[in-house]
Amino acid sequence: MVRHQYLCDGLQPSQLLGLTLTYLFFQIPLMVLIITPALDGLKKEWREAAEVLGASGWQYWRMVALPVLFPSLLGTFALLFANSFGAIATAYALTGSTLSIVPIMLYAQIRGDVLQDPHLGYAMAFGMIVVTGLANLVYIILRTRAERWMK
Repeated sequence: MVRHQYLCDGLQPSQLLGLTLTYLFFQIPLMVLIITPALDGLKKEWREAAEVLGASGWQYWRMVALPVLFPSLLGTFALLFANSFGAIATAYALTGSTLSIVPIMLYAQIRGDVLQDPHLGYAMAFGMIVVTGLANLVYIILRTRAERWMK
């Protein structure tokens, strides 16, 4: 019988919860810093116009604010993904090498653990650069799209 290697293989549920909470601990403040200018860009006139036309608070957020904030939210998620994708110190400090994520596997290949395949390490590093670069490109594109509402 073939045994598949999963992301959480060998992790206890409490370890996974601890790792998740730790990532959230440094990702949520970063998200607040990134999304605050977009929230400040919502014009008061838009809310007043919605109220004059009879929209409730829920309708304002659903039909005006969220469509305006959507590119900023997607861009923020892309930037936060790029940030957490390359973060090895947190995951390695909390789980050691039991977690099979790309940064830990790359660290093991370059450091020489187990099989030491530097070419696999180089390929993984290049893949990380491509994924992180694409996430940052998505953020830049979405940020420029969101900035048209800030004028």
